[in-house]
Amino acid sequence: MRLDDVMTTKEASEIWGLSQVTIKKACTGQKGYPPKFRENECKKSGGTWLITKQGMIRVYGEVIKKND
Repeated sequence: MRLDDVMTTKEASEIWGLSQVTIKKACTGQKGYPPKFRENECKKSGGTWLITKQGMIRVYGEVIKKND
């Protein structure tokens, strides 16, 4: 796995335009619902959640690049 295939929830939120809370809840599950990410797509390291790019694409879809 390449280093650029893993990101923090902050980085993922900026790229996908989602809140960090939304991504963290997708890791942990909420209100009786299971996590959206698979075990190998999301991991907490210290106090930081790490997400794989492949997991983000599977759950939230490809990022659409905007023309500036």
